[in-house]
Parts: sequence; structure tokens; C-alpha cells
Amino acid sequence: MQLQRCDSIKDLGVIIDSNLTFEDYITEKVNKAYCVLGIIKRNFEHISKEAFVLLYKSMVRSHLEFSNSVWSPYRVGLTEKIEKVQKRATKLVQSCKGLGYSERLRVLGIPTLKYRRHRGNMIETYKNFARYI
Repeated sequence: MQLQRCDSIKDLGVIIDSNLTFEDYITEKVNKAYCVLGIIKRNFEHISKEAFVLLYKSMVRSHLEFSNSVWSPYRVGLTEKIEKVQKRATKLVQSCKGLGYSERLRVLGIPTLKYRRHRGNMIETYKNFARYI
């Protein structure tokens, strides 16, 4: 029996490609996050900060962070592609419309997605090394 070569495989919901760029997976998750964001936008014309944060964290950000310790991007373009979802999402809150991205995050009390990935990686690293102390 001869093994067939494949360029990508889906394992536990993560698309792993032969170059380990995870570009297809990131694109899929970004598109899914935009779809959910569109649903929120259509159903909530005037949304409060508190309601937005609750909806965003549970319905949008969860797609962008699922198993991110496995696929965390190292290329700037992919990092920006992911962060762009949150940039667009924070503009949905009426009181944050005229503010810059970092100011919108401060007002809503949300960190950048890059910061959350780095923080998660540090926590996982600590857990792994804490076993040996």
C-alpha cells in the first residue's frame, strides 16, 4: 500500500498545512468571525458597551482564539488579518465611533488579540515548567 501525499489535514478542528503556516485555517476562522460579527451588527442597531463586550467575547473572539497555542501566527500579515476583525468589531459601539483603535480598546476594556496570544503562550510555558520545579 502506497501512502498519498496531502498538502493539508484537519485535526481537532485545526487545518494543518504542509508548511505549518496555518494560513487556510486562519482565513477560515477570520471569515467565520466576520459572519458572526455581521449577525450582531444586523440584530443590534444601537448596542451598549456592556452588551457588545459580552457578545463579542462569547461569539466572535472565541472563533479567533480556538487552540491558538497551536496555530499562533508568526507572519505580520496573518497577525494583522486577525486583529482587523477586532478593529472592525469595536467600531460597532456608537460611543466609540470617532476614537482610534487603542482608545476604543481602552474604553471597552478589551486587550489586543496579539497580547492575548502572547499572554496565553506565557501561561502555557509556565504550566509546563512548573511541573519540574
